[in-house]
Amino acid sequence: MASGRSYAGKVVIVTGGGRGIGAGVARAFVDAGAQVVICDKVDPGGQALEKELPGVVFIHCDVTSEEDVRTLVSETIRQFGRLDCVVNNAGYHPVDQRLTETTTDGFRQLLELNLLGVYRVTKYALPHLRKTQGNIINISSLVAAIGQSQSVHYVATKGAVTAMTKALALDESQYGVRVNCISPGNIWTPLWEELAASTPDPRATVLEGTLAQPMGRMGQPAEVGAAAVFLASGATFCTGMDLFLTGGAELGYGRKASPGTPVDIPPSHW
Repeated sequence: MASGRSYAGKVVIVTGGGRGIGAGVARAFVDAGAQVVICDKVDPGGQALEKELPGVVFIHCDVTSEEDVRTLVSETIRQFGRLDCVVNNAGYHPVDQRLTETTTDGFRQLLELNLLGVYRVTKYALPHLRKTQGNIINISSLVAAIGQSQSVHYVATKGAVTAMTKALALDESQYGVRVNCISPGNIWTPLWEELAASTPDPRATVLEGTLAQPMGRMGQPAEVGAAAVFLASGATFCTGMDLFLTGGAELGYGRKASPGTPVDIPPSHW
């Protein structure tokens, strides 16, 4: 999905950039003319993308590690001398679990990745973004706004990312730094495929995910990338924005009660 050269000469960090949405975002910024630093804690995907795309540099980084994040930002500045945009994409969606099935340690680990990872990268990037009057794009989720069954811990982390986006947008406006987030719905990624594979009927799970959108399909990582480039380069009067990228999944009425839920049907005269 070509973006012209709307971000030529700029430098972008994309966390979790080795595959899925992160790789789609990296490709879009390269198409827009940017130098892109991708980080991931799993090396093969990032290394492959670095070889494939001129303009991409891969740096190993686990965003749950303060030292790794410091190195990521300082190495970016060392190589390119500036930083214009950070896309906080690194995150994970666990398999479905009811709250009573989760553990405190498991929730804490998810917070470390999905929420504190965003915090760490943002903290160390901000001094450099202020110099360039750059911007931050956080990848949240539609479920932060509408909820999701058997995903309380995941929804909580993404809800916090959306809230952090809005609060930070207020604080950073005085420095000319814009802060926005993208809330994807069902985007067809390796993680989505892995989660489907863990269900009793993967084909039925994928079909259900596909039919959740009025558009009759899932989104693609390239479409998230196009939205990120728009927020970085074109949406210059937008800050604190939560951009739904969902194919309309949140629209309209639908069946919500789970099997076994007591149902109270209003009395009728027919």
